[in-house]
Amino acid sequence: MRAAGRSTSVLKSGVKRLLGRTGFDIVRSTNKLGGVDDFLPFEATMRAARAAGRSVGDHIDEVMNGTPGATQSTIDQLRDLGVFAAAPNTVLEIGPGSGRYLEKTLKECSPDRYEIYETAAPWADYLVETFKVVARPTAGSSLAPTPDGSIDLVQAHKVFNTVTFLCASRYFFEMARVTRPGGRIVFDVMTETCLDPAAVRTWATEGGAGHGSYPAAMPRRVCVDLFATLGCTLEASFLAPLGVASTEVLVFGKGT
Repeated sequence: MRAAGRSTSVLKSGVKRLLGRTGFDIVRSTNKLGGVDDFLPFEATMRAARAAGRSVGDHIDEVMNGTPGATQSTIDQLRDLGVFAAAPNTVLEIGPGSGRYLEKTLKECSPDRYEIYETAAPWADYLVETFKVVARPTAGSSLAPTPDGSIDLVQAHKVFNTVTFLCASRYFFEMARVTRPGGRIVFDVMTETCLDPAAVRTWATEGGAGHGSYPAAMPRRVCVDLFATLGCTLEASFLAPLGVASTEVLVFGKGT
């Protein structure tokens, strides 16, 4: 029994090391959607970041994901596209996890209200205490507590390539609902743009253990056509690192 216990421990440790390089924030959660529990423990991650003298976000980028500057690069491109130029007064982020995108977003704009939907209680509490954001109760696929047309910028980073197709789709309807006319919606998905044969081979042979729903692909046309029916137009897109390959960041504007 002791030998079996040691083998299980070694296996779990190996899986954690592999998943630690996949490019997204995996957090302990009371929500079982997606099977992403337990791989970004709050206390251990905070201790490691402090010991390295880095912010939590930079530590995740540089050490855990092996993609130094990836988060900042995404924020820089969003800035260049004018996403922050309108000085959004209300921001909502789905699945901020450790807050690596949240922190850098707040350096680009100063909203009066920043709402988060985060299922991992320790990380949500940390973000509320550190950045004075508003944590909304979440069931993992709805933004029900947020009123219609009340948000200037809705964003989600490294979220929809970690959940099921239906979970992501339900969030898409909600994101369009809560965005005000003239507002922006930003998120990334693993589209066919990211999945040429070489990338598929890399995921299949070098992508690590993965988990039940990661990495999850999403047809680009599905996103564009769906949001068009919801009054939102694709304004821009670009690729960002995700694990051993890439993800596509989409920027939508909601019509007035």
